[in-house]
Amino acid sequence: MTDSLSSSNSSFDSASISAADQNVVRSQRSGDGGGQMLASVTSRRWRDIFWLTVFMLHLVVLGCGLVVLGLNRFKKTDRLNIDRYTARFMEHHRGLTENYWPMYAVAGGVGTVIGCTWLLLLGSHANEMMKVSVHILTTYLAVISVLCFWGEQFFWGVVFATGAAFQFLYVISVIDRLPFTMLVLRKAVKMVLSLPEVMRVAYAFMLVMLLWLGLWSFGAAGVVASSMGDGGRWWLLVVLSVSLFWTGAVLCNAVHVIVSGMVFLVLFHGGREASSIPPNSLMNSLRYAVTTSFGSICYGSLFTAAIRTLRWEIRGVRSKIGKNECLLCCVDFLFHLVETLVRFFNKYAYVQIAVNGKGFNHSARDAWELFQSTGVEALVAYDCSGAVLLMGTLLGGLVTGTCSGVWTWIKWRDRVSMVGSTTMLMGMVLVGLAMVVVESAVTSIYICYAEDPLLIHRWDSEFFDQMSEMLHHRLQYRSARAREVLTHNRRLDGHIQQMPPA
Repeated sequence: MTDSLSSSNSSFDSASISAADQNVVRSQRSGDGGGQMLASVTSRRWRDIFWLTVFMLHLVVLGCGLVVLGLNRFKKTDRLNIDRYTARFMEHHRGLTENYWPMYAVAGGVGTVIGCTWLLLLGSHANEMMKVSVHILTTYLAVISVLCFWGEQFFWGVVFATGAAFQFLYVISVIDRLPFTMLVLRKAVKMVLSLPEVMRVAYAFMLVMLLWLGLWSFGAAGVVASSMGDGGRWWLLVVLSVSLFWTGAVLCNAVHVIVSGMVFLVLFHGGREASSIPPNSLMNSLRYAVTTSFGSICYGSLFTAAIRTLRWEIRGVRSKIGKNECLLCCVDFLFHLVETLVRFFNKYAYVQIAVNGKGFNHSARDAWELFQSTGVEALVAYDCSGAVLLMGTLLGGLVTGTCSGVWTWIKWRDRVSMVGSTTMLMGMVLVGLAMVVVESAVTSIYICYAEDPLLIHRWDSEFFDQMSEMLHHRLQYRSARAREVLTHNRRLDGHIQQMPPA
């Protein structure tokens, strides 16, 4: 163990001392590599076809189920034939689909307005909006928990109170990282604003999501209106919510791939107006995202969001444990387990998918090995931009769910938790489609910095200096921690050797 720590310590030292030399080596290496990556765009093959098939079959089967669920409770005159097949497991009562569907329409409208407003204010007030998301989310969760307790929704009150506590602890644990995070987000916004066409892509995908949500909410309203029992309704809503989460993640990651491809091209060719940029690059990125790379997007969308969120939480807890060795040992075990999963499921894979069209696991592994070999992983681990954007997404979903939940509470108090929770998910999906534009730019910036730092230097020399300085600082910090652990283990070994034999 001491030998491995010694080698780790020496590698950190060399990395922190010669970061500038490594940048030069990476620039020379990627000078040819980047050209090969861009050249591979012309020879793409379909990837992860199995997951593409599963996703499309899931949409077809679910779409048919949503129609049946919605029509079953639509109108008494219109559901006579449907009832012949569903009367065996559903009772008849006065609740109808059209009683609850307007609440979902409100959620779709509010979520769309919040997402579109965020995109419209991206240039002028994006930084302020992201700061508000970080600081107001805890308060909003706490207020919602109080309202739930007041409305005798004790389970949801506990859920939101726990969420407020975790949110507060996470922000406290990463408060020192927020200045650098906001710097990266500002530069990502700058990049996105130079590509107005990617904003139109986000609007188009938001429209597609709205069309699907119209059908999804029709079926969800039918489930809420049914009288199969609370247990049956909740199980159906959970299944529908998992499906909506996957569908929303697929559309978000499709936008991720399109925007990443465009940002990489702009950075690689030295600017938006460079004559060397391939013609119709946006349409090519769009075509690859919805055809040959769509299976990889469907596959990665199943796991990346959950694993990434778990990783943020564990990192936040790990940084605040201190000297409690027992707790640190347990958290380290979880940390290394999640880090292993991150190697195969990370959001940086989508940049590799956009650029070279590899399968998801191959792309994720290549991206992570690139970060590990260049030391940029230390910078990526320090950055919290993904968590900040997720906070904005959660806040948008909470506002959406609150609007629909309050209306439902006024009319049908016994259905408020069902409608509120599902409409909150609808709002998160719609707002997430707006947030992913900036997140894609962030991931592309890190991939380009790892591939060739001079790409970032050519684009924004001041930002390059700030990133290089922070990378040097993080590598030195890791080197110091490695030396501290090494010294501790040497003392422990010496103490064990000095102990008299039993």
